[in-house]
Amino acid sequence: MADTTAPNRTTRSPGANRRRIGFGVVLFVITTLLFWVPWTGLLAPGAQWPRGVVVAGTALIAVAYVAFPFLLIRALGRHSDRAARIALPLLGIAWIAFAWTIATHVLRLVLALAGVENPLRGRVIAVLLVVIVATLALHGHRVAMRVPPVRRADVVLPRLDKAFDGLTIAVLADTHYGPIDRTRWSRGLVAAVNELDADVVVHVGDLADGTVEQRRGQTAPLAEVRAARRFYVSGNHEYLSNAQAWLEHMAELGWTGLHNQHRVLERAGARLVFAGVDDITAAHSGEAGHGADLAAALAGVRPDDPVVLLAHQPSEVGKAVAAGVDLQLSGHTHGGQIWPFHLLVRLQQPVLSGLSTHGPRTLLWTSRGAGFWGPPFRVFAPNEISLLTLRSA
Repeated sequence: MADTTAPNRTTRSPGANRRRIGFGVVLFVITTLLFWVPWTGLLAPGAQWPRGVVVAGTALIAVAYVAFPFLLIRALGRHSDRAARIALPLLGIAWIAFAWTIATHVLRLVLALAGVENPLRGRVIAVLLVVIVATLALHGHRVAMRVPPVRRADVVLPRLDKAFDGLTIAVLADTHYGPIDRTRWSRGLVAAVNELDADVVVHVGDLADGTVEQRRGQTAPLAEVRAARRFYVSGNHEYLSNAQAWLEHMAELGWTGLHNQHRVLERAGARLVFAGVDDITAAHSGEAGHGADLAAALAGVRPDDPVVLLAHQPSEVGKAVAAGVDLQLSGHTHGGQIWPFHLLVRLQQPVLSGLSTHGPRTLLWTSRGAGFWGPPFRVFAPNEISLLTLRSA
């Protein structure tokens, strides 16, 4: 009998094809800007560099320009750590060079109006640009790779019972354990947290980039965090690599995952609620049983209970206000991570960092995060461990 089974082919819908084409166009445009705008600052004809310098510099930029999209797709699409260790630093350097080329073009105009002629004008700008990019990249890498300093703040919660006055919360966020092995850094982070002797330690998401198996060694030191209570919620990056597995792994390390749940702390008859919700991206992640559900997280909470909510993204504060939450703890923004990327972050998030007030009683603390995503640089956006001391009115 002839086999009449249709061949097993994967066909993409027209919508999927359009998205792929759209992604390709966006990647092409961004890559072109990131690599060729700096060329106009470094090797513009006005500088009249020797031909050998122009050819060698242009060839170097061209090789990076061609290789970058393939490396980035392999790093992010195929989860290749080897490709990521090349593509992501290159992305960071290209972004710094792009941003500061724009800034030096303003200076170029000022020098032109001041009567400074080429080739001096072009060469001064090019040398200055090299110095700026190199300095910011080196300093930004050092900041990104250091154990974060502690940022302290008192937070007054009018509904907090005096029994909890002085309770301390160490806030970790955005550790982003990833392609660069930071096991030693992780040990230093834990040591710094333990020196704070906080009553509660929380991690508000973006724990790692990759699977539990890939990052098990880097996260292992988190088991040594000392505190009476340790709470964790998922961030958007966990939903790229099985958030449920990360919740289970953190439970193995002794952390309580607040997966749309809450826990009650009690002192001398007083209560303080710690609640947590899944990241807002969870609903579209395809993981069964996941999706931000603040109502479920607060189910059973008494009307007069003060609530500290763990929610990865500051943008969720509107829901916290509507629910009468007293304090929301978030991360996600990285403070912008690499200037001037903070301008783009502010288009999506209500704040970049620190303490802010929303509605009649809701406070929001946004951590700049302990680690970094992607490029191992932090420029004008230092990392941090937050130490909050709760105060009653």
